[in-house]
Amino acid sequence: MDVPIAANILGTTGAVCWSIQLIPQIIVNYRRHHTKGLQSSMMMLWATAGVPLGVYNIVEDFNLALKIQPQILTALSLLTWAQCMYYAKCWAVRKCFAATATLAVILGGIQAALIFALRIAKDRELSWPLTLMAVLSACLLAAGVIRHYWDIYVHRTVRGISFLFVAIDAAGDLFSILSIVFQRKLDILGIIIYGTELVLWIGILACGAVYNFLPWMMKREKREQDIVEEPVSLHPMPSSTSVFRTASCDGDSVTRRVVSHD
Repeated sequence: MDVPIAANILGTTGAVCWSIQLIPQIIVNYRRHHTKGLQSSMMMLWATAGVPLGVYNIVEDFNLALKIQPQILTALSLLTWAQCMYYAKCWAVRKCFAATATLAVILGGIQAALIFALRIAKDRELSWPLTLMAVLSACLLAAGVIRHYWDIYVHRTVRGISFLFVAIDAAGDLFSILSIVFQRKLDILGIIIYGTELVLWIGILACGAVYNFLPWMMKREKREQDIVEEPVSLHPMPSSTSVFRTASCDGDSVTRRVVSHD
């Protein structure tokens, strides 16, 4: 397989994962009508991280999927942030929409300006501005996830976050790394950007296994054991012939009919 084709396929797969990663979280927030445990700061950090990540991927001329990927990240992060403001801060729908639209325009304008500026810098063989974009995006993405580590430490559980969202996001990071590996030119900074977040998500999944899954399994096994060990009480039956019990008409007593065999 041609290298650019492999990179495009893997990059597209990663972009698809990033396109749907926050959808499970958005659905969970809508169904339970709260965002308790979900950090609004994480969503804002991710929305902001999409700007330098988009600048880096576009100026470095990655495949189309990786160029679109940061824009999707910013859009979904802003939508989830709006949910946090609506449910947790009790913002009105109009206020959420106005704030989200304003932030989207501002972040989009900043990204467009940086793309033009950094292309000029690249033509002049200045490498540090692009390096700054890579470091900044990696730091913002990592900071958003690390915010949940503090919540896990305080509450000793992974709360407010969909594990399906975590798994899909981690898969998106993995496919993005593979896409960069298959580029004609290996980009170490790009691998660091996605690799940092991938490692942090693996840590979140591990915390979920320790603090959520294992206690749930232990409670389930204990409940099943209690059911098995519960004594069964047997009521003594008369040692006569067949006994049929029917309720009386007034419902206050029980009439017994004893039928004896000839």
